Amino acid sequence: MKRRPAGFLLALSVMAAAVCFSDTELGEGLLLPGVPETANQFGREGESIEEEESSEEEDEGTEEGAEFDTPLNALSACLMDAQSGRVLYEKNGYQEMPMASTTKIMTCLVVLENTSPDEVVTVSHYASTMPDVQLGITEGEQYYVGDLLYSLMLESHNDVAVALAEHVGGSVEEFCDMMTARAKAMGAYHTSFQTPNGLDAEGHYTTAADLARIGSFALTNEEFVAITNTASHTFQEISGKRSFTVNNKNRFLDMMDGAIGIKTGFTGKAGYCFVGGVKREDRTLVSVVLGCGWPPNRDLKWADTTALMEYGLEHYEVREVFEEDPELAPAAVYGGKEREAKLSCIGSLALLMRADEEVTVEYRVVSGLTAPFSQGTQAGTADYYVDGELVASFPILTAEAVERIDFAFCLRWAMENFCLLGNGRQARTGARTRSLYSLTLLIFFLDGITGFLRTDMI
Repeated sequence: MKRRPAGFLLALSVMAAAVCFSDTELGEGLLLPGVPETANQFGREGESIEEEESSEEEDEGTEEGAEFDTPLNALSACLMDAQSGRVLYEKNGYQEMPMASTTKIMTCLVVLENTSPDEVVTVSHYASTMPDVQLGITEGEQYYVGDLLYSLMLESHNDVAVALAEHVGGSVEEFCDMMTARAKAMGAYHTSFQTPNGLDAEGHYTTAADLARIGSFALTNEEFVAITNTASHTFQEISGKRSFTVNNKNRFLDMMDGAIGIKTGFTGKAGYCFVGGVKREDRTLVSVVLGCGWPPNRDLKWADTTALMEYGLEHYEVREVFEEDPELAPAAVYGGKEREAKLSCIGSLALLMRADEEVTVEYRVVSGLTAPFSQGTQAGTADYYVDGELVASFPILTAEAVERIDFAFCLRWAMENFCLLGNGRQARTGARTRSLYSLTLLIFFLDGITGFLRTDMI
């Protein structure tokens, strides 16, 4: 009978050992290749989530914070920390509402992101027919994009909004789709644009929280901030036949130190609306008021905005809340040359917080990882909560790569533990199953060597 090659029998024995080791413990004290020491604690990959919680304690002597208790005129309002996107206060802040010309914040952003200021806009008949407020552009006239953006944001001209939309999107409908898509990319999921100028239309809405998020993104665009903080701008129609001067109508810029915008609005359906921004050394606040009175109460929006901003400035302080070097238990590794993998979580999180607010961190780690995997493989998340509300998540990553066990690794393990290099662990356990396995492996090994020698002699 023809003998099988020695390598085959030896490989078969070692692979059988590897398969058995991945699912079975042969005896107490015996460390098996590819099976983590913590297997009985963690279970299989994906079966459970390990959670650890920690809370940031208040400093002794810290004065208790205060919730906002000033009555607002607005039907819907929001105050947001622009840097973190955290809502500090809201009144019906997640209710869908019309937003009038605050729409033009997104109009301006989409134009800035998709054109250059020196592009030429040709006015269509449709754009020239828009109702007040309007610049009075006429069909066939040509203007630079950059000039029209000042007209759009300083005096809120509706005809200019349509001219820019048609230039960028090809049509008003296509441009509005671009606006809605951009809002969703920012996380404003309850916002829909049907007009580029904010005139009342079916399906044209946002929420105070969404609009605060849009305003926060807008303030990260330097061109946007420069335009909305300009006092006046003079420009000409490209042919030089007509010239215009537009002046900033945003009175809030002169009401508070650090005021940086952003946009007013009014329609019969939306009422008076305003998105404001205040920037101080350590924070940027964005406020939104929607449905803040109807004529003749146009100043109510300033009172509400000032009250919101003062609350944010007086009752919130910046705190670095990220936990440096958290003590994370290593992740169990299956089928790997290492039984465990060290984990790390790196980041930074500064939040505006009241003195009475508490931070809680939950570390969620998978129950096990299957080799091979590289350094930086995600193994969980660190979730940060303020008074039970999730405000940020950071990935927990493996600090090292782990290779999968292979033939050479299993052979070396078998020789160290049973054949040549026993280190004393076998003697301590004396398990019958291990002894039988050792004998079987040795027989396979010697049989393979004998077969190899016979083949060579023939």
